[in-house]
Amino acid sequence: MSLPLSRRALGVLGVAALLSACSTSPLGRNQLAFYSDDELAQMGKQSFSQYEQQLPTVGGAQARYVQCVADAITAQVPASTGIGKWQVKLFKDDTANAFALPGGYIGVNTGLLKVATNQDQLAAVIGHEVGHVLAHHANERVSTQAATQTGLSVLQSAAGLQGAGGEQVMGLLGAGAQYGVILPFSRKQESEADLVGLDLMADAGFDPRASLKLWQNMAANSQGEPPAWMSTHPSNDQRMSGLKNRLDEAVPRYEQAKAAGRRPNCKA
Repeated sequence: MSLPLSRRALGVLGVAALLSACSTSPLGRNQLAFYSDDELAQMGKQSFSQYEQQLPTVGGAQARYVQCVADAITAQVPASTGIGKWQVKLFKDDTANAFALPGGYIGVNTGLLKVATNQDQLAAVIGHEVGHVLAHHANERVSTQAATQTGLSVLQSAAGLQGAGGEQVMGLLGAGAQYGVILPFSRKQESEADLVGLDLMADAGFDPRASLKLWQNMAANSQGEPPAWMSTHPSNDQRMSGLKNRLDEAVPRYEQAKAAGRRPNCKA
């Protein structure tokens, strides 16, 4: 039985809208993307502001150290992203957590500094989180949620970020662990962030081989219960294998960065 014309028209329009909302990740994977960069940046700004209201920030030598590593990483972010300046904050919290948000916002918890024990390991974490931003994973997650969950107004929630809806948006953007909204990235997204982040840290002059030691530290620090950063970024053999395979490309990039004078010297 054929559909009435109006329903067929709506179906065609719906398919057209989905097709027009497709984008491509840095590694060539098709993605759903309903929202503009400006809309995502506004969500990121609101989420970061909310995070700042919930946790105290830390200054001094530790904050300067985190800023130094983040500055070196973000200096390698292509200008085409439209993010001219990244805001970086160190939050006082014992969980080993970090995040980056659309619009240029990076948060690191003090607990992470006990696990990422040198600048290269910290660069692996920050590079990975910035990789999520560059790969448009927040747009993909928010768009998918808006398309599949009836009644959720993502933009309305992002405007105030109050209540369960706002916390859910923060979780989708990647900053929800503080609120108990653990929304893991998919394995495909994780793999993309790993590889994009590895290239970023190498181009910035950080040793990409430190990423493997970071994951060993994460596992040793878990004591049976994974820290928040591992809960939202699950470690597995596939991840380690992917990182190792990428080193054949990342290590030469690291050597080229050093030859070009990019030699970060960040100290806590």
